[in-house]
Amino acid sequence: MNPALCLFAILLVPFASAGLALIHQGLGRSRSAAHAMLGTLCALSVSAIVFVLFGSSWAGFTGAATHTFTAGGAHWDWLGAAPFFARGAGFDGTDAAGLERALPLCLEMFAAGLVATVPLSAGADRWRLAPICLSSALLAGIAYPLFTHWVWGGGWLAQLGANFGIAGFTDAGGAGAIQVVGGLAALSVAWIAGPRRGKFADDGMAAAIPGHNIVMVLFGCILALVGWTGLDSAASILFYGAGPQQVAGVAINAMLSAAGGCLAALAVTRSRYHKPDASLSANGWIAGLVAGSASCAMVSPVAAIFIGVIAGVLTTYTIEVFELHLRVDDPGGAVSVHALSGIWGLIALGIYGNFPGGTRAGHVLAQWVGICALIGFMLPLIHAGNLLLNRLSRFRVDDDGHRHGMDVRELGAGAYPEFVIHSDEFVPR
Repeated sequence: MNPALCLFAILLVPFASAGLALIHQGLGRSRSAAHAMLGTLCALSVSAIVFVLFGSSWAGFTGAATHTFTAGGAHWDWLGAAPFFARGAGFDGTDAAGLERALPLCLEMFAAGLVATVPLSAGADRWRLAPICLSSALLAGIAYPLFTHWVWGGGWLAQLGANFGIAGFTDAGGAGAIQVVGGLAALSVAWIAGPRRGKFADDGMAAAIPGHNIVMVLFGCILALVGWTGLDSAASILFYGAGPQQVAGVAINAMLSAAGGCLAALAVTRSRYHKPDASLSANGWIAGLVAGSASCAMVSPVAAIFIGVIAGVLTTYTIEVFELHLRVDDPGGAVSVHALSGIWGLIALGIYGNFPGGTRAGHVLAQWVGICALIGFMLPLIHAGNLLLNRLSRFRVDDDGHRHGMDVRELGAGAYPEFVIHSDEFVPR
């Protein structure tokens, strides 16, 4: 492992959160823009504290103590048992193995913040600040550490090959551990918070509520590319032993998958609506990054382009399905962009990945086991936790918040005090 290269890659990860923050506020209403940005800072702050103090214990690391049990003739490693409060992380440099603990802790602290940032898109314009902090603590303290231990901490998903002779579940850059977990949390938030005021008419027809600043959305996509490259590179180095040459492949494939997703969304919207849609093209870009995170440099550049293209097409259509047919109001398309594209990326890795051992069928099966764990266990866990939090602190803002905006209702001042906000006043109530 090259520690300097790994640390440099880790320090790029916050750009992913910055990019998502700009995308979320740009796709929401102008009267909630400052609230969206502050919500991102709060999510990052809470998740960092909770993960380092408590979540890192559950996440653990390879070779550390774990909680295990035996059932069905297999050894199930289901939860880490590292010391709380990041004790033994080796920050003082006296422990020879300290670096192997400090670098994963640093990466996963930023990754936990990214997980907590994703649902902000689904709750835009109506999700209150206090429950944002509580939900971030839930994700960073329980949901993310649990699944990341299964995948990156030597847990039962990583040990599928040893226990059942198929192959270990693989997630090179966190498409499942970060993106799908965050996307499932976004679905939970959208269910609990309900649609924005005026989004759906009595007959079920959805009203278009366009984002207020598409320029910031597109700029956020560029920042996200930088952050995703760092995230994919650091995870590949720490958990799958990638060297500098593989890191170059990670950067190339990240760009190619994002490009494929963006151009595919642009082509689909141009074909369907006679003009390309900028917001959906931006979603296609992020969807390509998400899907490509599963494989990183474990697929060829041609496969990376194909993975991104499918993610872009899938996102464009599923955003419409969730909105028009399932009546899920997800202003930033987080469920499609992060959850569904992440699942597609995990499937694609099993199909197109270059693995050193095991059969192709075994790797595909292992990926599906991981997907089933995400949908069958993590989604109910996250949703049950959010339902409980909603009883403690109501997710949805009151009618005054819908009328005046989250900035005025929760922060006491708007993001654009010198401008008269009028475009979203024409949305039906």
